[in-house]
Amino acid sequence: MSFTDKELQCSDCGTTFTFTAEEQEFFNSKGYTNEPKRCPTCRQARKAERYGSSGGYRSRQMFPAVCAECGKDTEVPFEPREGRPVYCSECFNKIRTNR
Repeated sequence: MSFTDKELQCSDCGTTFTFTAEEQEFFNSKGYTNEPKRCPTCRQARKAERYGSSGGYRSRQMFPAVCAECGKDTEVPFEPREGRPVYCSECFNKIRTNR
């Protein structure tokens, strides 16, 4: 399949941008069927907004807990509930591999 550069209009800022033949080839190889709606600048801004400017995921809220296995203070990404054991990473990995 032969691709040629296309001019598209950004749905966010309205500017015209080029959807290059190379980008079209890449989209096709990934199985994407839709063309991009946003220009590269708006795509980058949206990613930064969603995942933070560092490019990684936003940090989760962590909750203090005491490991039910070893008694060590730890933090977990969920609010512990009374009556449910919480484990530190080390003990959790031991328990998980023994199943």
